[in-house]
Amino acid sequence: MGRRHCLSKRRVAVNRTCLVLAAFLASASPTLAETIVGRATVIDGDTLDIRGTRIRLHGADAFESAQLCQGADGKAYRCGQRAALALADRIGTETVSCEQTDTDRHRRIVAVCSLRGEDLNAWLVREGHALAYRQYGKDYVPQEDAARGAKRGAWAGSFTPPWDWRRGIRDGDPSVATAPPSVPSTQAASSNACRIKGNINQKGDRIFHVPGSRDYERTKLNEAAGERWFCSEAEAVAAGWRAPGR
Repeated sequence: MGRRHCLSKRRVAVNRTCLVLAAFLASASPTLAETIVGRATVIDGDTLDIRGTRIRLHGADAFESAQLCQGADGKAYRCGQRAALALADRIGTETVSCEQTDTDRHRRIVAVCSLRGEDLNAWLVREGHALAYRQYGKDYVPQEDAARGAKRGAWAGSFTPPWDWRRGIRDGDPSVATAPPSVPSTQAASSNACRIKGNINQKGDRIFHVPGSRDYERTKLNEAAGERWFCSEAEAVAAGWRAPGR
């Protein structure tokens, strides 16, 4: 009798475990395969907002909003602003569909977004408004090669890759842009005048911290997640960051 009772308890425990696992998988699966459809607002060159949901475009790293590039004529222009405007013009008021591929540490959805079946992530890179974000995948390397070969967008002149620009590199050396983007720069932001930390908190708020402020020392930047260094408070504000609240 005791043996049967033990076996019965084991079966109940196993069944409960299976039910919990099944419930977890059922709740997790829709998130991993979530599709968001609607009219999109362009936040910057690689970020959209659809009905209050922030969406980071997968595999493409656009130039930052306050970033300057050098055109074929040698004149500086705001390539990040141009990327955002180009994306906004491309989308217009039409419906965009975004297929989720991941969720970043700020709980933003990472997705491949399309317009009438066209991959917008690929379009940005192909037109030279963004670079293939090799750190997170090589999906759009062919589009980048095509843009470079045709000298489309920023490839018509010179620029600093956005991931280096976020680290505070502003030297304007054309060799930075023409070198393969997978080659990391050896210049550290902390070694120059760009020492203001641009942090993104768990809510997605962009807050900058100046040296000597309360949270400066304990704030650690994750540049791969979009956090970056600034050379001045004015630059941080222009890029969409704000001072911390008290």
